[in-house]
Amino acid sequence: MFSIIIPTYNNIDYLKLCLSSIKKNSLYTHEIIIHINEGTDGTKSFLDKTDFNFTYSEVNAGVCVAFNEAVKKATKKYIVLAHDDMYFCPNWDKVFLSELKKLPENSDFFLSGTMVQPFESYINLDCGDNINNFDEQKLLSELPKIKFNDFQGTHWQPSLIPLKTWNKVGGFSEEFSPGLGSDPDFNMKLWKIGVRLFKGLGNCRVYHFSSLSLRKKTWNNGAKTFLLKWGISIKFFKNHYLRSDQTFKQSLNEPKKNLNYYTGLLKCKIAYFFHSIFSKKTQ
Repeated sequence: MFSIIIPTYNNIDYLKLCLSSIKKNSLYTHEIIIHINEGTDGTKSFLDKTDFNFTYSEVNAGVCVAFNEAVKKATKKYIVLAHDDMYFCPNWDKVFLSELKKLPENSDFFLSGTMVQPFESYINLDCGDNINNFDEQKLLSELPKIKFNDFQGTHWQPSLIPLKTWNKVGGFSEEFSPGLGSDPDFNMKLWKIGVRLFKGLGNCRVYHFSSLSLRKKTWNNGAKTFLLKWGISIKFFKNHYLRSDQTFKQSLNEPKKNLNYYTGLLKCKIAYFFHSIFSKKTQ
């Protein structure tokens, strides 16, 4: 059905839980491709003994490189981008497939699922903040009772796009390595080629262990890189282009050029000017 792409960085126990949840809670059979960063915790040895397809970096190359390398092995029409600290909840793929059936053949789009997290964001349901206190039974019994609307924009991963659309924009931009800012940059690249359907699906859900896999690295300044690349901030892009977190109504149009827009744009231009000057001084 889908090619599921999962970067992992010395996070074997969470990866195993992620893979187990896909097997347990998927309605269809999917191709799973993993990119191993380092794998010094036994990840590579574990995957060597399985039938999973994977790519490998001896050093931590970050999520941008990981996604780009793993997607090269994808054979399905659609790819799903995920992370190793996600537990896929029941019917996640059924919801994605149901949405796909509504769309024109060969169209470009970006769909995302909804993260369930143990704190106030998106769907808030505390089933543990790590694998040792994860309450799977509570998640499976309580989550179906929670309603959550489809929404404009995206919660980033898990996300589903056509492989051809990924290839049109060249995947993730590696100047954002190891990864912060790469998701909105990818969405901006999609916007630039005319994609206007950015839709989050409230019933396609994963439990997310609060970016656990991201805490192990020294991260890049993705907000600055995005601003200098596109001339606007990530916040401005999400608010005025993606209209993030509003209830979904229809595919997006160009931003509304009102006072709020121009005020925000002016702030972006001022920030761009100062970051540009500072960057030249430090070169």
